[in-house]
Amino acid sequence: MQPLDQDTLDRLNATALDWVRESRSRGFEQFEKLTMPASEEEAWRYVNLDFALSDFGLADQGTPMSEPDEVAAALGELAGHATILDGYATVGRCDDAIFTSVAAKLGDGTNELRDVFGTGIDAGADIFSAAHHAFVHDGVFLHVPAGRTVERPFYVDVQATRGGAISFPHITIVVECDAEASIVIGFRSPDGEHIVVNPQIEAFVRDAGRLKLSTYQRFGNETRSIIHDRVVIGRDATAKLGEVGFGGSLGRLDLDLELTGKGAHTDLVGAFYGEHHQVLDYRLLMHHVGVSTSSDVFLKGAVQDTAESVFTGLVRIERDAAKTSAFETNRNLVLSEGARANSVPNLEILCDDVICGHGSTVGPLDEEPLYYLMSRGLSRERASRLLIRGFFEEALDRLPQPELAVPARVAVNRRFVTAQQEGRV
Repeated sequence: MQPLDQDTLDRLNATALDWVRESRSRGFEQFEKLTMPASEEEAWRYVNLDFALSDFGLADQGTPMSEPDEVAAALGELAGHATILDGYATVGRCDDAIFTSVAAKLGDGTNELRDVFGTGIDAGADIFSAAHHAFVHDGVFLHVPAGRTVERPFYVDVQATRGGAISFPHITIVVECDAEASIVIGFRSPDGEHIVVNPQIEAFVRDAGRLKLSTYQRFGNETRSIIHDRVVIGRDATAKLGEVGFGGSLGRLDLDLELTGKGAHTDLVGAFYGEHHQVLDYRLLMHHVGVSTSSDVFLKGAVQDTAESVFTGLVRIERDAAKTSAFETNRNLVLSEGARANSVPNLEILCDDVICGHGSTVGPLDEEPLYYLMSRGLSRERASRLLIRGFFEEALDRLPQPELAVPARVAVNRRFVTAQQEGRV
């Protein structure tokens, strides 16, 4: 393992371009100043970080996971396929767009990444962002040329396999003017391995561009993930986003959506299901900057055993963002007495002439429809399964890539039925 220190930084920078060295050095400067977040900090008040980054190091890539990839199977024929294994990327051929590894693109002498790579997320945001900027060395770059429509989806399979390792997968997406693309990023790791994964995803949707971007997270039970995701949406552009979360001991997602151009629009649909000791923490900033922008957030989740979920969603509408339409909905099921769901939707409106709304619910399965189904001859167990499926279906039906609903339904059903059989719900 290579520790997160100056020597490791120097090794990474030995053959790097000048601007890459400068970017890493700025990140490392912040990394040395910052400390692990404490629960006293508002942004981390619901999370107990029971580990230190100094306990983990960079590692050589391990052996790819042998388990079948249900996400890839559901997507079918792809425009392009990439694997990021313990931070190292392998990218298959693609004729419809520039789809390559970050390492290859940094080494081709074009400087094409310079204006976008690492610009979406501030290195000083927290120690995880700083570490990523300092020690990132590979990832995937997708660039869709202006006017190009890529019909089939791209898929990036992010695997973390080495116990005691930390990896920094980086995915940069640029959809140029009047172009269209769809990409799914899957995250997975084996059970029983103490691993930290600290990805960054940055997407730029230029004027009149159209992007469908989904993440499907099913890390192993001892993996801690801290994901930073930023999407910048231009004039008359659209970003349809999906988030599915099942795995990890800690699954943290910081999602920053910035609608900068007039008429920009985004939909965010998500579903998560936590069990045992999991913590699934979603933090959203929906930032309306341009005039006549619109957004719709719809997130559903469930927790059981002693799992805990957090949704903190801030919709901020700037002074010049008149005629904005923004809605935010979060629904949560608490299926065990020891489980907990926290839902904190917020609006910050700095101008008039807007249409906004937000709402959240936290509670158990509704007894009224449960009793109704039982009165029609269903057992309580069977009736509960139908209600769980119906609860999630509203979100799964709206995912940008509808194929993702197939493995998600299977995962939800398996998790709930197993808990029933073991007497945990």
